[in-house]
Amino acid sequence: MADLFWPGDDRAGDHFSSQAFLRAMVSVEADWLTGLVGSGVAPASARIDLSDLIGPDDLAVVQAAAEQGGNPVIALVALLRDRLHEPNPDAARWLHRGLTSQDVLDTALVLLARDAVDALGADLHRASRLLMDLAAEHRGTPMVGRTLTQHAVPTTFGLRVATWLTGVLDAYDDVMRLGLPVQLGGAAGTRAALVELGVDPDTVTDAPPWHTARATVTRLGDALVGCTDACGRIANDILTMSRPEIGELAEEAGGGSSTMPNKANPTLSVLVRRAALTTPQLAATLHLAAASQVDDRADGGWHAEWATLRDLVRRTLVAVSETVDILSGLTVRADRMAATLAAAGDDLFAEQRTMADLAGHRPAPTYFGDAGSLIARALHRARTTFQESR
Repeated sequence: MADLFWPGDDRAGDHFSSQAFLRAMVSVEADWLTGLVGSGVAPASARIDLSDLIGPDDLAVVQAAAEQGGNPVIALVALLRDRLHEPNPDAARWLHRGLTSQDVLDTALVLLARDAVDALGADLHRASRLLMDLAAEHRGTPMVGRTLTQHAVPTTFGLRVATWLTGVLDAYDDVMRLGLPVQLGGAAGTRAALVELGVDPDTVTDAPPWHTARATVTRLGDALVGCTDACGRIANDILTMSRPEIGELAEEAGGGSSTMPNKANPTLSVLVRRAALTTPQLAATLHLAAASQVDDRADGGWHAEWATLRDLVRRTLVAVSETVDILSGLTVRADRMAATLAAAGDDLFAEQRTMADLAGHRPAPTYFGDAGSLIARALHRARTTFQESR
């Protein structure tokens, strides 16, 4: 899958591609048919492997027919039944029985989301590991603290990195807490067809139908945006601190220019910031769709989710992967940090003098406050999160 409109999209691989979506829907149908046979509801003669019945060339066929029914499941089921009719008429007869199109499509999205979350969790772990190393290495590296774009008081680069780490850990926690249940509600969420067939729904899933209760989707969207928020936070600092007039940070391999050979742009940080600027709107669309649910299956609110979720997942995967690359090659110029701190002069210690005067003692030699302890807490949290000993 390639998307020239989103440079770096290839980093997301096959996650939420149309082909992956088609395979996931076939997998749902296959698992359901196997379950019907295994429970004795469908005859043993209906057992068949569906994986070879649908291939890449069928994507265009299903896509072309999807508009008529409003979703791709209807066309897919028709195609599968047609191909099952001669080799296994019992399988054709029992295929999809007890399900509705939303059950298949939602469960397919859940399967895709589980794979994406696994990949995302692994990259968030990598990013955290790199941040832990940076925070420990620069625990005492002094620099100017900046608030509202201006010099404020002294701080350390280690504390800045610990702040980045906290954001990534928050995102990781949200991603790992996600519940992604399969969908099984039948035509109107009553599971009437299952009951009629003699299937006990509680033996198939422990989650009630969520046809029109879309927290599964909105929570996923919110967790994904939390990831791009955390990565965007890192990218924003790197973009600011890599400006030539500051020069405290630099990407390992800056991007070039089509016309200016002197340029070494912090390209990956630019692209991560791009994601952070666009993913919240995608999550907002998921919430709007959830708020637009009506009746027992919705007219448009459900349909608005699919492509929105695809873009949100892929953009998040790309942004986190790019952040890992940024951190793995980040150049920290401690000498520039020290020079900026020295050039800021006595003004940086104005607050300290006021506090010391109020407390009735001379100012301390440094004014880093509790920075060291805050870094230690962030590192301890990270080690605990990933069950690391060091």
